[in-house]
Amino acid sequence: MLGPTNTGKTHLAIERMCGHASGAIGFPLRLLAREVYDKVCAIKGEAACALITGEERIEPPNARYFLCTAEAMPPDGGGRAFVALDEAQLAAGRERGHIFTDRLLHARGRDETMLLGSATLEPMVRKLLPRAQIEGRPRFSTLSHAGACKLSRLPPRSAIVAFSVEQVYQVAELLRRFRGGAAVVMGALSPQTRNRQVELFQSGEVDYIVATDAIGMGLNLDVHHVAFAGLSKFDGVRQRRLTPAEMAQIAGRAGRHQTDGTFGTVSGAGRGGAPLEFTEEEVYAIEQHRFAPLTHLFWRNPAPRFDSLERLVADLEARPQRDGLVPAPEAIDLTVLKRLAEQPEIVDGVTTPGQVQRFWEVCQLPDFRQLGADNHARFVARLWEDMRHGHIGADYVSARVAELGNTSGDIDTLQGRLLAIRSWAYICQRPDWVLARDEMAARARAAEARLSDALHQKLTERFVNRRTAVLMKGMGKDAGLLRVNLEQDGRVTVEGQAIGHLEGFRFVVDADASQEDRKLMLAAAEKHMPALLAIKANSLIADALGELTIADGAVMRGEQKVATLEKGKSVTAPRIVMAKELGQLDPAALARMTEALAVWLEAQLAPLAPLKALEEAAEDPEAGSEVRALLLTLVARNGTVKREDAGLAHVPKEKRPFLRKLGVSIGSLDVYVPALLKPAPRLLLHALALDRRDVQPGMVAVIEASERPHAGYRRAGTQAIRLDMAERLFRAAHESRAKSARDTGAKGFPVDLALPTSMGLSPDSFRSLMKDAGFRPGQAEEMPEGVYGPPRPLPWTWRAPRKDSAQARPARPPRRERPKTDKPRGEQSTGEKPRQPRGDRKPHGKGKSQSDAKPQGGERRGPPPERREPRDPRPPAYRPATGKALAGLADLFKR
Repeated sequence: MLGPTNTGKTHLAIERMCGHASGAIGFPLRLLAREVYDKVCAIKGEAACALITGEERIEPPNARYFLCTAEAMPPDGGGRAFVALDEAQLAAGRERGHIFTDRLLHARGRDETMLLGSATLEPMVRKLLPRAQIEGRPRFSTLSHAGACKLSRLPPRSAIVAFSVEQVYQVAELLRRFRGGAAVVMGALSPQTRNRQVELFQSGEVDYIVATDAIGMGLNLDVHHVAFAGLSKFDGVRQRRLTPAEMAQIAGRAGRHQTDGTFGTVSGAGRGGAPLEFTEEEVYAIEQHRFAPLTHLFWRNPAPRFDSLERLVADLEARPQRDGLVPAPEAIDLTVLKRLAEQPEIVDGVTTPGQVQRFWEVCQLPDFRQLGADNHARFVARLWEDMRHGHIGADYVSARVAELGNTSGDIDTLQGRLLAIRSWAYICQRPDWVLARDEMAARARAAEARLSDALHQKLTERFVNRRTAVLMKGMGKDAGLLRVNLEQDGRVTVEGQAIGHLEGFRFVVDADASQEDRKLMLAAAEKHMPALLAIKANSLIADALGELTIADGAVMRGEQKVATLEKGKSVTAPRIVMAKELGQLDPAALARMTEALAVWLEAQLAPLAPLKALEEAAEDPEAGSEVRALLLTLVARNGTVKREDAGLAHVPKEKRPFLRKLGVSIGSLDVYVPALLKPAPRLLLHALALDRRDVQPGMVAVIEASERPHAGYRRAGTQAIRLDMAERLFRAAHESRAKSARDTGAKGFPVDLALPTSMGLSPDSFRSLMKDAGFRPGQAEEMPEGVYGPPRPLPWTWRAPRKDSAQARPARPPRRERPKTDKPRGEQSTGEKPRQPRGDRKPHGKGKSQSDAKPQGGERRGPPPERREPRDPRPPAYRPATGKALAGLADLFKR
C-alpha cells in the first residue's frame, strides 16, 4: 500500500490485522508503536496485545497482536497470520535503512503481508518483489502552499516543525509569549511525556504544537497548518536541505481525513533573519505528490557468521548480490565493534561463536544518549567488562537506575536523564544480560515514568502556563524586583526559570534564553550577578584562604601576601599575580583560586565605580578629545585635579553637561568627583598603592594640616578642608556677591562666617582659603560716635584668579603702526588703505618702541583707552602748540 500521507494506510493496516487471528506491525518510532498499541488495545483488549521496543516490553502470556519497532519485530514475521511494515521507504535511510530493507525482503505473514510507504518506493518494490501487488490510495484532503507567516500570526491548530532541540525551545517560548502556549513533541521524549503533550494540543488547551521532524512519521494530530522553522537538517554526515519527499512527509501532517491542510514557512527563520521560502519546484512536488523515485535501498548482511570477530566484520561489510541494493553506510554499532576489536584487552577471550555473538549483541546497544562513536564505544566497553563472565549485578543496575531517576533539574537535565535511562531500560530488557531482569526492568520503567511526569510538568510550566504575574506585568519595569537565585549546581534562575549557568565564575546564557520576552530576566540576572558571584567567590576563598584584605598594593591574609596587584589595563582593573608560595598548587586549583580572587577583587573595588565610569567615558567617541584629556587626567590623579592643571579653557561649554552626568564637579579651584571623596574609595586607593598621600579615615570636613598633603583636601592656613566643603564656601560667597550686586549695587558684599565656623575652620584659615579663590576682605567700618549695636559685616571683594584661562589664552599680538601718510585720518578711513612696499614691511610684532609694546600678562601701560586724547589727524606742522611746546615758548619769553 503506497501513497502520500493522509491516505489511511496505517488505519487500513490496523483493520486488516484485527481481522486476523494474529499479527505484527513494525514501526519506525516507538512513539508511533505506542500510539497504535493503545488503539489495538481498545479493540482487542490489553491481554491480547503486546508492545515490544528496544526499551519497553509489554508481552502478556497470550498476546496475539504485536506492535513493535522495526528492529524489535521478528525478522521473518514470527509465523503470524498478518505482518505489516510501516514507512517502508526508510529502507533508503543511511543509519537504519538496512533494517527496513531486511524486513521488506524477509518479514512475511502466513496469510497477508502489507508494506506501507511512500509512492517513491514503487520502482524498488517491483524490482525486488516482482510478485507483490501494488495498490495506491489518493489523499483524502488537499494540501496547498500558504507562503510565509510571522510566528505571531500563525493560524490556530498549527504545528511548527524545527530541526534541533534548541530551535524547538525557542519557537515554543515565543509562542508562549504571543499565543499563550504550545505543546512540545520530540523523538527523544518518552511515550508518556509525548502522549501528555499531545493531549494538551488535542484537547484544545493550546492551539499550537512544536515538534521535530518526528511528527512526519505517522503521528495523527488534528493539525490544519504546518509551518517550517527550517528547511535543512543534519543527517549524521552534513547539514543539508530537505528533499521534496521529506518536506511532503512533514507537510502532509496538515489536514487530516476530509479537512484540507496548508503548509508554509515561518517568516525570518532563515539564517541571519533571511527569508525562508520553498522553491517553485518544491511547492509543485508537494502539492501534486510527485517525487523522484528511489533508485536503491541500503543492505547489510542480516545473518553474519560468528566464527571469529574478523569473520563477523567481514560478513557485515559484505556487498549485496541483488540489483537495487547497495552496501549500507557504516552504522554506529559496526563502528563500535571495529574499534573495540582493535583493543586486545577488551576482546581477550572473545573466541567462541557464542562469545562473538554475545559481544556483537552488546555492540548493537543503541546510542540513545547521542554521545557519538567514541563515548558510546567506551560505555559499551564498560558494559562488556561486567558481562564478560556472566550477568550484570542487580545492585549495580539498581544504583544506576536510582541515580538517573532523580526528578530535580531543568528541562535539559531531565531530558538527558531520560535518554540515559533508555539505555538501561534496553539493557534490562535483554533476556541474559541482567540478574533479576524483570525487577530491574520494572525499576527502569518506573524511573522513566517519574522522569516523564517531571519533564511534562517542566514543559507545561515553561511553554504553556502563563508566567508569574510579576514577570508578565513587569516587562519594561525594574528588573531588580525579580527574584534571582544561584542554584547548587551552578544554574541561574529568575523567578524559577533557568536562563543560564555558571562556568567557573563566568555567566553563560542558555540558548533558549535569548528571545525578546526574556530581556527582563536577563537584565535581572546581570543586575544581581555581581552579588551572586561574590557570594560564591567568598565561600571558595573562605574555605581555602580565610579572611583577606588589601594593603600596600597586595592581597593579604594577615601578614602573609597572597597576591600582588600590578598595573593592569586600567586603574580599576589591576592584574593579579599570585604569590610564589601558591605556585605549588595544582594548575587547575591555582586557576580556580585566581578566578575566585578576581571575582572577590571586583567586589572589593566596587567603591571605585565612579572612577571606572570616567575610564569608560574616556573611550566614548561622544566625549571628544578635550573632554577625554580631562577625564584621563582625573583618572590619573584619582579623581581630583587643580583647576589650573585641568585644561578647562579647551573644554567646550556644551560638553559641561556630559561631565556633570559623570559626577564631575568643576569648582573655583579644583575639578573633582565628589563620590570619590568618601572614606571607602580614598582608603581603597591608598590600600591599592594608587594614591600614596595620607588618608583621613573619616574624611571629615576640616583637619589639621601636616607636612604631607592629605588626599581629597586643600590646604587652608594651618588647616586643610575637604574639596567639596571648600567649594561649598566659595559657592555661598558668590551667591552673596550676586545678591548684593542685585539689591544694592555695592561693590563690597558680606560673607557669612557661620558656615566655616560650623565646619571647624578658624578665621585665619578661612581668610587664607578665600584668598586662594580671589576673595579679599575689606577694612572694617568704624561706627559713628553715639551709634550702638553690632558692627557692620566686613565687606569682601572678589577678583577672578582664572589661572586656567590666562594660561590657555594666546598672547595678544602688539599693535601694528599705521603707515605714515599726508592724508587726514578721516580721508584715510574712507579711502583704500595704502599698501606698504614689501621691502619696507617689518615682521609682525617688531618695529615698535618698547613703550608701545604690550606688557606681559595682558596689562596696559599708561591711561586706560577711554581716557586717552584722540589723535590729531593733521600733520605736525599744522598742529597747535600744546603741552611741552607751550612750556618751551614760556622759557624763551623769560630769557
